Amino acid sequence: VQLQASGGGLVQAGGSLRLSCAASGRTFINYAMGWFRQAPGKEREFGAAISWNGGGTYYADSVKGRFTISRDNVKNTVYLQMNSLKPEDTAVYYCAAGGAKMPTMIHAYGYDYWGQGTLVTVSS
Repeated sequence: VQLQASGGGLVQAGGSLRLSCAASGRTFINYAMGWFRQAPGKEREFGAAISWNGGGTYYADSVKGRFTISRDNVKNTVYLQMNSLKPEDTAVYYCAAGGAKMPTMIHAYGYDYWGQGTLVTVSS
């Protein structure tokens, strides 16, 4: 499956952005989807994940209550709504697809396909 992430940009602290990840090539509904991020000089970390039917969502503590993951299985797209952004949210955000189930969904090794990443920069 091919993944194309978009929606990144520059935003002030306290602002919002919505990331999108469009999937093509295989049956989207078969896959759990995740968002990971990698800040400069840091390792890639888990952000949020959603099960194949949207029935289960999972968040890192650092984004819980501020970010919302959702998916549209008709449009083959997963979204990440990011509110109350902080400078520490600055990172390249990657979407991923895989057959993972909890607890594997919070780990990068649970995913087989990755998008190219989209840069989010939050200014103070």
